[in-house]
Amino acid sequence: MSLFSSLLSKLSEQRALYFILLDPDRFHDTDLEEFANKCSSAGVDGFLVGGSLMVSGDFDSAIKTLKNLTHLPVIIFPGALSQISPFADAILFLSIISGRNPEHLIGKHVIAAPVIKKHNLEAISTGYMLIESGRRTTAEYMSGSAPIPRHKPEIAVATALAAEFLGMKVVYLEGGSGADNPVPFEMVKAVSDNISIPVIVGGGIRTPETAGKMVDSGAKIVVTGNYFEDKTNWGKLVEFADAVKGRV
Repeated sequence: MSLFSSLLSKLSEQRALYFILLDPDRFHDTDLEEFANKCSSAGVDGFLVGGSLMVSGDFDSAIKTLKNLTHLPVIIFPGALSQISPFADAILFLSIISGRNPEHLIGKHVIAAPVIKKHNLEAISTGYMLIESGRRTTAEYMSGSAPIPRHKPEIAVATALAAEFLGMKVVYLEGGSGADNPVPFEMVKAVSDNISIPVIVGGGIRTPETAGKMVDSGAKIVVTGNYFEDKTNWGKLVEFADAVKGRV
């Protein structure tokens, strides 16, 4: 069974999945080990690994650490062509469908595809949609893509429908790393109500209540990242997982 099929199977048994986005630049080895163990015991369903830049982190090492310490799936969330590793379980094959930059719609994918094939990585085709979040995010700047206005859910719906009709497996609504505001609940609901593929939501989610409301609005996978780069927030992992899974 493919990893994506196993995730769909889990979604048939519980209301949503909770993933942690981990940037190897933000964690030292000892912190990564401690954090991975806490995530596993808290009820996290998997890790996304990647970042817009990779300055000092060891990408392969971070993935191997997560694989060695937990039974959780590790999926690459690529911010650059260099972020492809044979040690991961899968890779989100991201196309930034909210923008019109051809490099991020198909250009870099052509270069990455043979490497992914060589490493025998499972590629999960993902329609990635940047949503206006109150500030210009790193993802927006690095991709050269304008986000969808947060008050225009109809644009998000039409874009998500196009992704589904093109055969993409999931749609990812992203506020961006360190977003001031999360994706509007109304937009999440509008997109979820109009497509039949799973909706992932991330960016700007800083409270369990917000995470839970994303699921109430139709999200099938909720992702948090920056919030847990602050070690003092690690005690909230269980609350986030419980909110996503409806255990509160």
